[in-house]
Amino acid sequence: MHARELIIEAHPEVRRKDSHALIRCIEECYDCVLACLSCADACTAEPAVGELRQCIRVDMDCADVCFATGALASRRTGSNEKILLQMLDVCASACEVCAEECERHGKRHEHCRLCAESCRRCRAACRLAMQDLGGESGAVQTN
Repeated sequence: MHARELIIEAHPEVRRKDSHALIRCIEECYDCVLACLSCADACTAEPAVGELRQCIRVDMDCADVCFATGALASRRTGSNEKILLQMLDVCASACEVCAEECERHGKRHEHCRLCAESCRRCRAACRLAMQDLGGESGAVQTN
């Protein structure tokens, strides 16, 4: 089941008030979690695992941030837009860092190339969701 069915069709407070950008972002966040965890696991199976230590770390950090962001974005009862916008910004940043690290290894390791692609899609989806929610496309103001 996808976010659209869970959020729009089942949630009593959200019906017909959906943010397509936010729903896409939730789905990209969870896809990125899977890509990052799979990449980290595949990195541990590589013969030169020592050279991939930073990649593994960044993969796991990104997966954690994407999971938390997807969870916060999925909560539609009430409102906590300030925190959500900040999480979307952090998620976009984590995805950028992970994509850059994975791209360093992408020519030798297909799992890194695929992870970088997923991170780029998630970063873009986070930025679009921020714009849709009225936040900036860059850093979120915390004042």
